[in-house]
This record gives sequence, C-alpha cells and structure tokens, in this order.
Amino acid sequence: MSGTNDRGSLLVRAWLLLLGIVILAAGLFLTVGGAKLVSLGGSFYFLLAGLALLASGFLIARRKPVGALVFGAVFLLTILWSLWEVGLEFWPLISRLLALGVGMTVVTLSLPLMRRAQGLAPNWRPALAVAAVVGLGSLAGGAGMFVPHPTVPFAGTEAAMLRVDPAHEQKNWEAYGNTSGGSRFAALDEINRGNVGNLKVAWTYRTGDVAQSDGNGAEDQNTPLQVGDTVFVCTPHNNVIALDADTGREKWKTLINARASVWMRCRGLAYFDARAPLQQPSVPGSTPVTAALVPEGAPCQRRILMNTINAQLVALDADTGKFCPGFGANGRVDLKAGLGDAPDPQYQLTSAPTLAGTTVVVGGRVADNVQTDMPGGVMRGFDVVTGKLRWAFDPGNPAITGMPAPGQTYTRSTPNVWAAMSYDPASNTVFMPVGSASVDLYGVTRSALDHKYGASMLALDATTGKEKWHYQTVHNDLWDFDLPMQPTFVDFPVAGRGKVPALVFGTKSGQLYVLDRATGRPLTKVVDTKVKAADIPNEPYSLTQPKSVGMPQIGAQTLTEADMWGATPFDQLMCRIAFKGMRYEGLFTAPGTDKSLAFPGSLGGMNWGGLSVDPTTNTIFANDMRLGLWVQMFPQTLEQKAVKSSGGESPNTGMGSVPMKGTPYSVTKDRFLSVLGIPCQAPPFGTLTAVDMTTRKVKWQVPVGTVEDTGPLGIRMGLPIPVGMPTLGGTLATQGGLVFIAGTQDFYLRAFDSGSGKELWKGRLPVGSQGGPMTYKSPRTGRQYVVITAGGARQSPQRGDYVIAYKLP
Repeated sequence: MSGTNDRGSLLVRAWLLLLGIVILAAGLFLTVGGAKLVSLGGSFYFLLAGLALLASGFLIARRKPVGALVFGAVFLLTILWSLWEVGLEFWPLISRLLALGVGMTVVTLSLPLMRRAQGLAPNWRPALAVAAVVGLGSLAGGAGMFVPHPTVPFAGTEAAMLRVDPAHEQKNWEAYGNTSGGSRFAALDEINRGNVGNLKVAWTYRTGDVAQSDGNGAEDQNTPLQVGDTVFVCTPHNNVIALDADTGREKWKTLINARASVWMRCRGLAYFDARAPLQQPSVPGSTPVTAALVPEGAPCQRRILMNTINAQLVALDADTGKFCPGFGANGRVDLKAGLGDAPDPQYQLTSAPTLAGTTVVVGGRVADNVQTDMPGGVMRGFDVVTGKLRWAFDPGNPAITGMPAPGQTYTRSTPNVWAAMSYDPASNTVFMPVGSASVDLYGVTRSALDHKYGASMLALDATTGKEKWHYQTVHNDLWDFDLPMQPTFVDFPVAGRGKVPALVFGTKSGQLYVLDRATGRPLTKVVDTKVKAADIPNEPYSLTQPKSVGMPQIGAQTLTEADMWGATPFDQLMCRIAFKGMRYEGLFTAPGTDKSLAFPGSLGGMNWGGLSVDPTTNTIFANDMRLGLWVQMFPQTLEQKAVKSSGGESPNTGMGSVPMKGTPYSVTKDRFLSVLGIPCQAPPFGTLTAVDMTTRKVKWQVPVGTVEDTGPLGIRMGLPIPVGMPTLGGTLATQGGLVFIAGTQDFYLRAFDSGSGKELWKGRLPVGSQGGPMTYKSPRTGRQYVVITAGGARQSPQRGDYVIAYKLP
C-alpha cells in the first residue's frame, strides 16, 4: 500500500512539475515579448501577464496552491482587459481567452493535487465546479468558432422575391460580366432561395489544361459565356472549348497553347454576331457605331474573341472553332505591334476583350516594379470583322491615335488597363479602369500625363477612341492601387434628378465610387483626405488623397494594436510587435526607406472579380480580401542593382525583392502575416457585402470561406471554421434571391440569400476555384444551370481543369 502511495505521489509531483514548466515557458515568452512590445510603445498587458505567469509556474512547480490562485488572477484580469480592449467581438476575444481558458481549466483541476501535496484537504468539489464553468465556457468558445459571425448582421425585414417577367427573362450570357455593363445579374429564378439547397451536379467537363502554379501565377480565373445551347470556356493557356449547355459534351476545341513565363490565365471571352441588328446610340450627340459586315455565306458570322497571355487578339468561328481567315493574319492580331521592346513577361493580356459595338477594345497588363523602361499601356480599338486598328489612345501622347510612325513606339511605361472594361451602347462609350505607370512604388520618373491618368476611370468614344472624361481615384499612386475591376452600370437615385445612369466600382483601397456615366462626376460624397509624405528624395508626394465617404468602406478600417490577432496569445503578441515596429499612418501610408505597413495592400481590398448588382432591389454585392502588406525601399548602388530579383514581385506573381531598374531603389514587400502564416489583423479576412444603393448603407456583411482546405503554416486543417478567407473571383446575383460565389481558399461554390446574407447551399468542388460563376436557361430543355470553373485556389497546390454545371434534380 505504501508503495502505491509513493508512486502516486511521484506522479503528482511529476505532473505539477511539468505543468509548472509549461506555464514558466509561456510566462517567459510573454515577458520577453511583452518587454519588447512596451519598448515600442505598446500594451503593458503581455509583460505584466508574463511576469505573473512566471510566478505562477514557479509556485506550481513547487506544488504551492497559491500558484493556481495567481494563474486564476491572471485569467480574471485577462477577461477584464479583453472586454476593455475589444468589447464583445468574437474573434478578438477567442484569440485572447481560449488558450488561457483551457490552461485555467487544467490548473483548476490540478489545485487539489497541490493542496494534497502540502498536507491540506484537496477540496475537489469547488475545484471541479470552477473547472466545469471555465471548461464549458472554453468549449462554448471553441464551438462558436464553427459558426459564422457577420460583421454587419442583417437587421431588416427581407423583401419578397420579384418573379421574373417572361418577357424580360435572360436569354444568353454573351459578355464577360453577362451584360456589357458588367451586371453579373441574371433574370432567372427556377433556382431560388427556396430550393437552392437541392442543387446537384448536372455535368462535369475536364479541359485537359491544368494550371500548374509554382509561384508563376498560373491560374484558372475564367467566367464562361453561353449563347443558345452552347457554353464557351477558355483555359489558362488560351485554349477555347465549346460545350453543349445541357450535357457538357464537347462540340469543338481549339488548341492555342499560348505560352508565357508567368501569369498564365484567361479570365474571359467576347462574342460577336454579325447577323444581329446593329444597335446605334440613343444619347444625343453620340458618335454612330461603324458598320462591320461579314459577307453572307462567309465563315465567322458568329465569332469568339480572346486576348492571349502572349499578346495576341484571336478571332474564332463560334460554330466550328476555326480561326477567322479575314481577321488580322489568319485570325490573329499581334498586340505587341508598336510597343517597342516588350519581352515576356513584360506585356500580356489576361482579361477578356471588350466588344463595343463593332469595335473590339483591348488594354494590356504591364508587369509591376520591374524597371522604369517598360512597354506602354496604350488602349486600342480594332475592327471586329477585319482586325484592323481603328484607333489608339496613348496615355503618354494623345497625338498618337493610330499606329506610331515608322521608327517610333507608343509612349513607354504609361498607365495601363489590365482589368475588364464596360461598354454603354446608349452613348457608344467604353469605360476603362486604369492602372499606374511603371514602376508602381516610385513616382519621380513619371510624366505629367502619367500623373493625370494613373489610377483613374477613363471614358473613351468607342468609335473614335477620343477621351470623354476621366476621374482619378489616387494621386501619384505609390501603392499599386490600380483600378482593378470592370465598372458596373446602375441607375442611381439622385435627389432632384431621378435615376441617373451611373457606374459603380470598387478599389483595392476598399473604396466604392459612383460616377455619372455622362460626365464622370461623383454622385456621392468624395473628400480629399490629408496624408503624409515619406522620405524618398524628389518624390512628388500628393499630400491629399480622395476618399469615397458617401459610400461604405469595405475592409478599409484604420488598424490599431488592438486589431492584431493570432490563433494564440503568442502569435498575437508577435503580430503586435511587428505592427508597432512599422510606420503606419492609416490608408495611404507612403512607402519609404523604413518598414511601413499598407492596409489594405495592393492585393486588396477589392480586386478583379468585380461587383454584381440586383436591379430589382437596387443592391450591389462586393467581395473582398483583407490583407496588409509591409513595404521597405532600399537605396541601391549600380553594382547592387545587378543583383537579380528574388523571383516574386518582378513578374508580379507574388511577393519578394525587386531591383526596380531605372530608380535609385530596390523594394521588398510581403504579406503582413503571423509566424503561422495567418493575417495579423483579426478576422474576417474576406467578406461578402450587400450595399443598398438607395440608402447607401450596408445591408449585411458576412464572412466567406473556411480554413477547411488550408491552415497555419499551410497545413490543411479539415475544419470548416468560417473565419472568412481572402476572396479572388467574382459573384453572380440572380432574380431567384441568390448570390453565388466561389473564389476562396476552401473548395466550395456557395449560394447566399441576397436579402439576408444567410448561406443557403454549398457544393464541394474537386479543387478550389478563382472563376466567376455564371448561369443560363437552356433553350432546349428550359432548365436553369449554374456553371463554375475550378482550377485551384490561389494559395493551394491542388490544381485541376474542371468545368462543373449544377441544376435542380
């Protein structure tokens, strides 16, 4: 009996020693890290808690019951501190309390052992009671991690669905954004909020073109087209496929297999039917649309148009997939003509061309932060039938309106249009989201015209290419805040004017702008906000920047130390230290030679997926990602500038160090992540937001995406914890009261109630998707389908080549 007691006593001693050592280690980490944080002007909590845990761990290791009481005091004071710092916000509280709550449960259950070791009565009953309360609270907190926590819960009364009028039912999805104004809305309601939970896979097609991404930017970001009984898709290497809309059976496949060293993707196609009536503008004073005739009986009466990653404009017969012989050189137009030196990967096209009447309008993507001498961002319009250049708009030299004179080129390194454009047939106007001049983070070498057009919305006459207006959203952009998305047309209610034809678009900086389509003037309040300069000599800093305060800000809050987050208090502390160690002055913190933080960073905010709109409720839907970037510029000697890029930001496929040739600086930037690879600010990291365009208020905002297929250090957790993941891809709104979205790190297509933001359905995908969902009604069967391409999530190694259609059973 005595031996058994001795063994039990030894086990108790060993357990309490181990528990004390663990608490000592935690206390030491918090003390050292907390001291560093205090030295940076941060919170004293971690230092004080660390010192207290050191005392607690030491006493528990020596089997002193007072050690448990010290731990309990730390826990209680941490609760009070947490409530003071973040209120009742779920994710910030979990980060601060869950780990400590689990520790408190273990320590409380160990308290009777400490008492017995000191010759005292163990008093199990009160210890078990306290442990049960704390343990159940921790368990409830853990369970709460599996429930979505909307940042803006829906608080109104959900309106009834407006049934589709058969006379206005959608027939085709003929353009990248469904309409030429990028509505991403379908007047279809067979699939609706009442039955979407029954959606099943109707058919699956494999393209055979898997975008293998090794950091080189190979992605499937396609939004298919549908015309009649045919669905058209393009692949990352610009192969084009026609599928039967009801079965997914391949009708034809044209292998182009375009190659580029980086940024392999095809976001969409354009469609032209020469037999359709030519729509002339209705707005007085508009330039007429030029006729473009295809001889009767000639091929390519209906044609598919595509930009390629190796800078060609391609025209294919929509019925056969064959190249259109009368278009350019056997169906191809060289888009590098007139650019001068434009090696791979400096100039590419990744977005769909824009059909503007009978003119095919293209922009081009110029690689970021490589060097000051880069191809120009000229925008061009081509005859949809012949492929001949009709006009050019050179942002660096408006005198060049066609091909440059022999021996000359379009102006180098000008602002470019890499995102999709919109076209208004009523005014024959094409609207272009313009990026910034090369290089993105250094403005000393920019011209006056670069400063004029950079980061602006530009309206051009689709027939002549002449400017109608432009509106700038960032002055001297030093953040890579290109306008990233196709503008969406809305009829916007304005007091005293009724409904005004407008366009709305989101920005990487989390702003929503509403502009008058006719004039480019803002229809909501925009203010010039004072900002600070950094320390780059001769940089023409703008000391004010526009901010669209008349519309909601999407994920553009000004961070504080209290916003820092972690899966545990330990990585949260590391994020706090990193945050306090950087210069951060809110939105538009200019990069300099010190380490600075940009939030949102150049990834967004909102990005190329665009907005969708439900005109029946006057609501727009925006998805975003919430990622900060830290940035530091380094003075460079000529010898140092011979050092090669680390391979990241040079082709703009990731993060890293870049020489920025032609400037006195190199730059290093990366995502603001914890040591576990988690964004350092509190969740959500990506949301879906509904904005009422009548009240200009957020109706609801919910997190999108879980960590099921990702996790700390890139390890797949397999847990559907809906923290809200960064989204990259578009949304689809339907008159069935639904909003569809894929575009997250987990492998799902989701449907949300457009009225309340409640998730109604999700379909598991074989791999993740960055594609834009689209929908159509089959003219043959009358059934509605929802289609998504799935080639792999942005940060996932799992890749695929899937086109998947869903319908009701």
